[in-house]
Amino acid sequence: MSSAQGTVRRLIVYSLLFALVTIVAIGVAGLLERLLGVSTELVFGGTVDLARSLAFALIGGPLAAVLWWSVWRRLRDGAERASLGWGLYVTVMYTVALIVATSTLVGTAASLLDGDWRPGTFAAFLVWALVWVWHRWMWRHPVKHPIRLQTVPAVAGSVIGLVVGAGGAVNALGALFDAAIRGISQTTIAGSPWWQLPVDGLIWAVVGTAIWWWHWHREGARRLDTGLSAVALVVVGVMAAGLLMLVGLGTTLWVGLRVAFDAGAPSDEILRPLGAALAWTLVGATVWTYHRRIAAVRSDGTRRASTLVMSGVGLVGAATGIGIIVNSVLAALVDPFASSDTRSLLLGGISALVVGGPVWWFSWRPTERPEPAEIAYPGRRIYLVAVFGLSAIVALITLLVVGFQLFAFGLASTSGASLIDQIRAPLGLLVATVLVFGYHFAVWRRDRSVIAAAGLAPEQRVGRVILVAGGETTEVEQAIRATGASVTVWRSAEADDVAAAGTEAEVGPATGAEPEPPIEVETAARPDPRAIVAALDGVAAKRVLVIVGPGDRVEVIRLAD
Repeated sequence: MSSAQGTVRRLIVYSLLFALVTIVAIGVAGLLERLLGVSTELVFGGTVDLARSLAFALIGGPLAAVLWWSVWRRLRDGAERASLGWGLYVTVMYTVALIVATSTLVGTAASLLDGDWRPGTFAAFLVWALVWVWHRWMWRHPVKHPIRLQTVPAVAGSVIGLVVGAGGAVNALGALFDAAIRGISQTTIAGSPWWQLPVDGLIWAVVGTAIWWWHWHREGARRLDTGLSAVALVVVGVMAAGLLMLVGLGTTLWVGLRVAFDAGAPSDEILRPLGAALAWTLVGATVWTYHRRIAAVRSDGTRRASTLVMSGVGLVGAATGIGIIVNSVLAALVDPFASSDTRSLLLGGISALVVGGPVWWFSWRPTERPEPAEIAYPGRRIYLVAVFGLSAIVALITLLVVGFQLFAFGLASTSGASLIDQIRAPLGLLVATVLVFGYHFAVWRRDRSVIAAAGLAPEQRVGRVILVAGGETTEVEQAIRATGASVTVWRSAEADDVAAAGTEAEVGPATGAEPEPPIEVETAARPDPRAIVAALDGVAAKRVLVIVGPGDRVEVIRLAD
């Protein structure tokens, strides 16, 4: 009961603290806006806005301070620092403050370039930047830092910086390429100078790159080998960047084919997407190459996952191309004198197939027989099931659409459109998804037969490790995750008591009394990663309980399913 009460208390306290900090930040930013707006009246915006800012700052401020001080004093307890609530609060507040400070900083810089001073945006930046600095200090505090979710702010900050920086670079380069290709007069918007869009994008790129560099190198996100960091690396750095690169390549090829084979369309219309496509290709290729090299030297699971996601990206591009080609061919059958739109559609399908097909081929390597260890890899089976499962769902939906169009055409007494013209789009998608489903389902069946004939066991012998230990366990968690298992850490009460005693001995008494002589305090021993990994060797179970201590003792207990 006491554990449940503590969980509910933390949920209420940290939610309330998050709300109060947000309210105070809004109120202080509103008051600061009026101080910075020197050319306006003190009460501009109405008395209601001023009253709200005063209430948020002068009433919410003391309440937030008292609540934070109560929370901060409780963090002397090791169980409080190890709670999920404390780690979740710091992570969410840190991330929110970083996002708001970033957007308001860029907004302030952009408005200054336009000659427009916006005190409200700048005030919001100052306040939320201070909130971010404050929570970074708590996150990195040597004694009271959160134990759970300790690495999440670094990963979240690096992802935010990467997305913001890449987006800004795409906008800046796209505007520059567009001005160079189509001419400055064609890219000027509503009387604004041609360089405004590139400069705005450059500001986003610089700020985002700085945030990414700070978290990636200074905060150590690059050295992390946790499950979340691996997911962020594969999903954002490899898959999203690879998708951006392939979309840019496909669009660039499509523009080139239209220039060569679709001379009837206006040149300005054909070249309009080229600048953005070149920017997508350049930025996506840069981000993808950098993160692909990092994934290649990480754990075997991360390396395989990066290959599988690129196979999936290439497969989507190739299947899209096949569907568009079928669609355009059916359109040409309806109208033998193919119009420019039909020709453009056909060239788009060819571009998607030419770009996505090789990526899927070199990532998946369908002509090579995979090794038994590769066949037994769980990620490969999950990939196959996901691909043919999603393909089956899409095929079913498109089949229903085709059937609906057939019945609608047959029941309609008068219809101006031809049947092929009505069903060509869903029919093209149906053909592509059926091909994808048939191939991957056959591969999955073949892998199952190979695994059954060879008696192969799944490569991951332990699914989840519940680690009961004290002291610093970061290295142990990384070593266990390198084996392919996930980790949940339970802190032993004895270790927390020892750590608390050590903290009291270092800090000394809270009053101004004469300090006592130093006391010899036995610190909690660090678990040995090599000993724990060796103890897990040969163990096969979905869940395993690992108890570390006292001393060098390591006990492994297989748990029932």
